[in-house]
Amino acid sequence: MAEPSSARPYRVLVAKAGLDGHDRGAKVVAASLRDAGVEVIYTGLRNTPEMIVAAAMQEDVDAIGLSSLSGAHMTLFARVLELLKQHKAENILLFGGGVMPQADIDRLYAQGVGRIFGPGTDTRDILKYLDQEIPKRRTRQEA
Repeated sequence: MAEPSSARPYRVLVAKAGLDGHDRGAKVVAASLRDAGVEVIYTGLRNTPEMIVAAAMQEDVDAIGLSSLSGAHMTLFARVLELLKQHKAENILLFGGGVMPQADIDRLYAQGVGRIFGPGTDTRDILKYLDQEIPKRRTRQEA
């Protein structure tokens, strides 16, 4: 991780929302981030957006990685963003993964989702993205 030595390790909550029961990809991402020195909190299956945001705030995370394979991504990501805004926690980066049409991905980006990583993504690319985004958000939060 390319972070200052005085900074605390990144904290990322990896979550599965809704009725989606497929968590293999989320577990691979969680393990890869953990192996790279990221503090990872994995919430398990079938969480509500409310549960995810509450856990993210309680754990003081830098980012939420939301995995969605159920087709409910437009609703779930939007609700997590809405809750982050309600709780004045927009400094928490929301990124995700799953199988989604490009048009939906573009709409999610327009709503404020940071990045969507599809199947087959090299997990090092996710870490590079976090290395770019988290320090910027921490700086804004401290200002």
